[in-house]
Amino acid sequence: MGKRVVALDKRRRPRAGVDSGAVLNALASAVVVVDGADAIVHVNHSGEQLFQGSSQHLRGQRLADMLPTDNPVFALLAQVRADRATVSEYGVNLDSPRLGRHFVNIQASPVAERPNMVAMSIQERSIADRINHQLSRRGAARSVTAMARMLAHEVKNPLSGIRGAAQLLEETAAAGDRSLTQLIRGEVDRICALLDRMEVFSDSGPLRREPVNIHEVLTRVRQIAENGFARHVRIVESYDPSLPHVLGSRDQLIQVFLNLVKNAAEAVPAKEGEIVLTTAYRPGVRFALPGRESREHLPLMISVEDNGEGIPEDIKAHIFDPFVSAKPTGSGLGLALVAKVVDDHGGAIEVDSKARHTIIRVLMPMYRSDAESDGGDD
Repeated sequence: MGKRVVALDKRRRPRAGVDSGAVLNALASAVVVVDGADAIVHVNHSGEQLFQGSSQHLRGQRLADMLPTDNPVFALLAQVRADRATVSEYGVNLDSPRLGRHFVNIQASPVAERPNMVAMSIQERSIADRINHQLSRRGAARSVTAMARMLAHEVKNPLSGIRGAAQLLEETAAAGDRSLTQLIRGEVDRICALLDRMEVFSDSGPLRREPVNIHEVLTRVRQIAENGFARHVRIVESYDPSLPHVLGSRDQLIQVFLNLVKNAAEAVPAKEGEIVLTTAYRPGVRFALPGRESREHLPLMISVEDNGEGIPEDIKAHIFDPFVSAKPTGSGLGLALVAKVVDDHGGAIEVDSKARHTIIRVLMPMYRSDAESDGGDD
């Protein structure tokens, strides 16, 4: 019996404790604890990255020295202290010269038995926003497709009748009135040309996809650009030569990146204008989308970066919608076409724009052989 009791005691011996600091440091969210003066008491590893300093360096520093005093964080901290309860706020901008620009969700809670001390969990919203942006790009593509189909069917036929009637009137009209019939014909021709451009958005059956070397696509785009609209621009390449093939249509991908490079060339300054073309492999994020049975895996990133003035704030959220353009003479169809083609390829678009730095990233699926597909990892 004695031996048995000893054996049971060994089995019941408590395991080594878990280091709470190691657990906090393992979290992807930034965890920051501040005292009653809003000075940092503790910060985990993710918090060190957010506030750009080591925990030892940040300890004792006040948030007011890092953020504008009207930042919503301070009102949130005051509410937690007043109510002695957990408060959450979504879509907070942490924007300062020191920290840069971050769009975050914050959950703040009082620390038990420590008056006025508050613990905050700060989570970047980039992944959620990427999904939301992807959905909005797809919505823009669908709306353009429906519009193209409607316009081609309902508008072009009566326009041809109007043009014919104007041409007949011109034959019998007085000399002073012919300018009016010529105006009618000219405007009809202009609208028909616009409709012809819109027809590229209409559905033409399933997309024929094949393995495409994206660097060959970009080389072709660069040749066209440097011999035409981008003669005044310095184009820089930063490629990952080991990038796998894209699964897509070569011709349509040329059109996508030709539109993006053309927009960039028109945005850069006349002197010292620069466009950077980049390719990279990154694991990306897998997420489910309406109408798709499997989760998206978009590891191939192709970006077009320019040093222009940036996208105006009032249209930044709508630049992929049809007929939205920052250019006085722009039709607003170029980026709508980009959204449609990228959507057809099952890809996604990310946009980051500020003065002297605009970057549009296209995330695409890679080509996989049948053997690789059979061992799918969804």
